[in-house]
Amino acid sequence: GFHLSGTVTEPATATEPEMTYKVAISFDRCKITSVTCGCGNKDIFYCAHVVALSLYRIRKPDQVKLRLPISETLFQMNRDQLQKFVQYLITAHHTEVLPTAQKLADEILSSNSEINQVHGAPDPTAGASIDDENCWHLDEEQVREQVKLFLSQGGYYGSGKQLNSMFAKVREMLRMRDSNGARMLTLITEQFMADPRLSLWRQQGTGITEKCRQLWDELGALWVCVVLNPHCKLEEKSCWLRQLRKWGEMDVCPLEDGNYGNELPNITNALTQSSGHSQDSLARPRRTVFTRAIEGCDLHWQDSHLQRIISSDFYMSPSYQREGESLLFNSQGQPLWLEHVPTACARVDALRSHGYPREALRLTVAIINTLRLQQQRQLEIYKHQKKELLQRGATTITNLEGWVGHPLNPIGCLFLTLTEACRLEEENCLEISDAGDSKPPVYQHVPVVTGSQDSGESYLSLALEVALMGMGQQRVMPEGLYAQDKVCRNEEQIIARLQDLELDPVLVQTLRKQCILLLEGGPFSGLGEVIHRESVPMHTFAKYLFSALLPHDADLAYKLALRAMRLPVLETTAPSGDVTHPHHLVSVVPSRYPRWFTLGHLESQQCELASTMLTAAKGDMLRLRTVLEAIQKNIHSSSLIFKLAQDAFKIATPADSNSDTTLLNVALELGLQVMRMTLSTLNWRRREMVRWLVTCATEVGVRALVSILQSWYSLFTPTEATSIVAATVMSHNTILRLSLDYPQREELASCARTLALQCAMKDPQNCALSALTLCEKDHIAFETAYQIVIDAASTGMTYTQLFTIARYMEHRGYPLRAFKLASLAMTHLNLAYNQDTHPAINDVLWACALSHSLGKNELAAIIPLVVKSVHCATVLSDILRRCTMTAPGLAGIPGRRNSGKLMSTDKAPLRQLLDATISAYINTTHSRLTHISPRHYGEFIEFLSKARETFLLAQDGHIQFAQFIDNLKQIYKGKKKLMLLVRERFG
Repeated sequence: GFHLSGTVTEPATATEPEMTYKVAISFDRCKITSVTCGCGNKDIFYCAHVVALSLYRIRKPDQVKLRLPISETLFQMNRDQLQKFVQYLITAHHTEVLPTAQKLADEILSSNSEINQVHGAPDPTAGASIDDENCWHLDEEQVREQVKLFLSQGGYYGSGKQLNSMFAKVREMLRMRDSNGARMLTLITEQFMADPRLSLWRQQGTGITEKCRQLWDELGALWVCVVLNPHCKLEEKSCWLRQLRKWGEMDVCPLEDGNYGNELPNITNALTQSSGHSQDSLARPRRTVFTRAIEGCDLHWQDSHLQRIISSDFYMSPSYQREGESLLFNSQGQPLWLEHVPTACARVDALRSHGYPREALRLTVAIINTLRLQQQRQLEIYKHQKKELLQRGATTITNLEGWVGHPLNPIGCLFLTLTEACRLEEENCLEISDAGDSKPPVYQHVPVVTGSQDSGESYLSLALEVALMGMGQQRVMPEGLYAQDKVCRNEEQIIARLQDLELDPVLVQTLRKQCILLLEGGPFSGLGEVIHRESVPMHTFAKYLFSALLPHDADLAYKLALRAMRLPVLETTAPSGDVTHPHHLVSVVPSRYPRWFTLGHLESQQCELASTMLTAAKGDMLRLRTVLEAIQKNIHSSSLIFKLAQDAFKIATPADSNSDTTLLNVALELGLQVMRMTLSTLNWRRREMVRWLVTCATEVGVRALVSILQSWYSLFTPTEATSIVAATVMSHNTILRLSLDYPQREELASCARTLALQCAMKDPQNCALSALTLCEKDHIAFETAYQIVIDAASTGMTYTQLFTIARYMEHRGYPLRAFKLASLAMTHLNLAYNQDTHPAINDVLWACALSHSLGKNELAAIIPLVVKSVHCATVLSDILRRCTMTAPGLAGIPGRRNSGKLMSTDKAPLRQLLDATISAYINTTHSRLTHISPRHYGEFIEFLSKARETFLLAQDGHIQFAQFIDNLKQIYKGKKKLMLLVRERFG
């Protein structure tokens, strides 16, 4: 039949009643060509009811009544039967059918109507004509709506996943050779091109968001797949080409390298050293995400050599031809395919995607044989040039286009093709589990089928080999953030796949062989002896190789990882002779480095590689030394070396067992390097680093501590050395941790005191107090430190520092020394009339109290200094009040007599202080009155009351104060309201 109809019942659930739906399906030559269902479900996939009816028909064909097309049945009826049939039909569905029936009746009865011009009538139950296009039903409107919706969500709410599953659906359709695959991709692309964000991103000159970028990449790769369909018709291909060109010419079409910025003349590139290349970025043609597909339209499959490769496992060259050079076969007679590698791999992807897995596998083997031959040839060429290249220390790049991070993902494609052939399909295993915890695939060795005698190779070992070849390819870092980021991402994807492989003896042999080739590989290998300065670093790859090789061949693992530690782009200057293709010349203007946007990530990968080696080398002194040297030579970032030092320390000091001294020493050495690197530069983590170093040295032992104390000046600032390093070393905890005997404790203490005195000499302001504290237990050292303070007091120290040390001296029981330092501090101080909340006031009051407690002479010595330095009336009156409350000399200095009498303000030294206080009040009053506002009047009157108290301490104080008030009334008579208040209070 051509038309299937039925009713599908959906059973009742806890929340929904039983539902019945009417379903109709048309099909033609084993394909469903249209569907309708009463559920009204809108989706690009068929609803459950359509699927149920189709399965019922497939599984129980005898239960479905087969009928003739309705036109045949009508043909057998006479005039009366036909009349009856039509009337019953209209009655059964009169609401829906009656208007249509009326309209058709009118048209049939009108002689010149359109319906009467055509012979016969349509029949939906009859099949299509043999010439009609037959393709699976695809609800185009629904595809448009869904893509539009997912794009509008901008990659949120799982929309990126939804779009990826639509791409997967396209791939599935291609694999089933369903002609709707290309149609669906066209619909998706139209919606992508209509995304309103494109023009916005273009105007702002910002890149497309990361998630969106990856979707565009997949779109471009799918089009390459579609146009490379080995069996598509020419007219289809020319139709796709027109579409692709139309999209590619639109302004908003995203570019292949992921940014819109390239169309603008690049200022930095226009100023490169070599004038011949200055037009470089302008001359490069605009490459959009569709450019590769457009180029793919020029490729065809008619080449007879290619046809023979893909159609037979046993295609070989005749044995007599194998002596000379041949472009078609290698020396074993196996076919080669010498196309540009990414293009050849795109063919493999197309074969795989269009449901030709055997053909894809055959072409893959030919490509790998070609890569092997190239590797061999390049190795031979390198052996001749080796001496010259090593002398020059630089190499030009042989591969301008890297395979890892390439838009067509050539290595990933070959790897997948080969591993799919080796996959052990478990029972009822779904490709992607909903939980997202899909188990890693299980592979088995499947022998490679060839015409030559058994090669002993398996598709699995080829997969490993080609992944290693591709990852190890020396290639220049591409331009632009997106392309650089893609290199890292693609590398991580390939490594994740490699980690799914269980390394059995066969694979280990492949791994070792390929690693040796990469190390000897000269310019084509990123792990060769010399590499180009802007070569993509191999750290991530080498970390995988190191871990994989370590259990089987430790020497090779270390040799490889140590070779990969370099990062030549960070070496200061480019070696001469390092001029390759133009757009990688380093621009003169912005900096001496090219623009590597992913540099931070690359440096952290370099650090990860080093950390992996340190962990593995624990306990092996020789290996640890070599790794340490590699770190010191190649890593230029202090924070990364610090991280490595911390890693090494953690691994060396496990909680549950003894420390590993070899690794501890490495941690210490790295820590010392960090100290030297960050000593003269500002680093926000510096304090943490210094503290950590002392902890590490303490773990290593007393000799390490002595060593850092003795060479402090090359590692720490004087402040760090005294306040953090020496203080921690001398702390009770450290002594306990090291369980030192007396001579060891003395040695440490002596080193700490020497350090303290050196630091105090170098930076007395910041280190004097710490130095005194550290020297407390040694009389000579303490005296020396005190002398350093006194010498520095007159020139290099602030009053705050001097007051602090003076208080410390008093606390230690040296009141006379405290007095001396306080007096020196006073000479540096200057308090203006309005600074009545200055932080130094407490120090001044303390210094006067100290002098007063020592005796009359000390007080007499400090008062002139106070009068000279302090001009603030309230502070002076406070000092005066305190000095008159008790008798001086109460500290009871031995050998001094104390009269026990209160001091008079009429006699020296208090007389001088009283006069200074009165004159300060007078000056302050005038200053305040020059700009006083009415809301401060009350406060001012209180201030005058305080002044009166001080005036009255003098013998003729009341007369002086009265004159002062009269004077005010005279000068400020304009301020009527204020003067009224003055009169009210003071007469």
